[in-house]
Amino acid sequence: MLTRNLFRRPRNKLEDAGANSMARPEIPGQLYASCPNCKAMNPAEELSRHADVCPKCQHHFRVSARRRIALTADENTFQELWPTLRGVNPIAFPDYDKKLVSAREQSNEVEAVVVGECQIGGIPACLFAMEPSFMMGSMGTAVGEKIARLFEYALEKSLPVVGFCVSGGARMQEGILSLMQMAKTTGAVKRHSDAGNLYVAVLTDPTTGGVTASFAMEGDITISEPGALIGFAGPRVIEQTIRQKLAEGFQRAEFVLEKGFVDMICDRRDLTDRIAGLLKLHRREAQE
Repeated sequence: MLTRNLFRRPRNKLEDAGANSMARPEIPGQLYASCPNCKAMNPAEELSRHADVCPKCQHHFRVSARRRIALTADENTFQELWPTLRGVNPIAFPDYDKKLVSAREQSNEVEAVVVGECQIGGIPACLFAMEPSFMMGSMGTAVGEKIARLFEYALEKSLPVVGFCVSGGARMQEGILSLMQMAKTTGAVKRHSDAGNLYVAVLTDPTTGGVTASFAMEGDITISEPGALIGFAGPRVIEQTIRQKLAEGFQRAEFVLEKGFVDMICDRRDLTDRIAGLLKLHRREAQE
């Protein structure tokens, strides 16, 4: 049988060494970041100064939960709550334990959400931020428990809640127990709201699935970052189901704003000031 390598002359070691010596030097990833939208190479320091927004095309990079907190909370005011609460493998799903270990190593977090109390613009508030690098911010039992506890904590202290949502939805490896978190978090948000407390939900790219169908879309004020994908099922699934081509920009922040699903779109560089202004406007002292 003829093969593609039949007439190829084998390389010797000297040729390989020469080729390697002429290879282009690699640029350390921590020094530059390539924009997935415009492909521009952004120096990490410059990108950090712009709150991880591409200064050339305004693309909003996905950022970690800790980075969200650093961008939002007043310096040295964030106090994390229940930092050791983590999920397990409740239904003995195959290889799930290994995936949890891998997710923790990759994200440096024990779970897909970080919750705590802080000050934003000098105003006390509770804050949660979901971690996109931990199984795409999927909601399992621990995530639902931490968010529900945070709303109960905020209710007890009469504090507003600010939540940064990014998620691929409920975590299928935990079966029905993950879906139960939708009802649990929704109940906690409702009790917090019934007591007259404020909840500001910030939707980032992507916010989908069971998170969208529960606490992500239950804010008194719902803000989105530009271009964020927001929906329940993804566009590809919907197109395959209805066998129709969806509108341009379907489920993106600008589209859902037009349809009334979010209240405003805010650039990340202005987001902290916008949230601080909303907290100041709605604080109980101002109302009284």
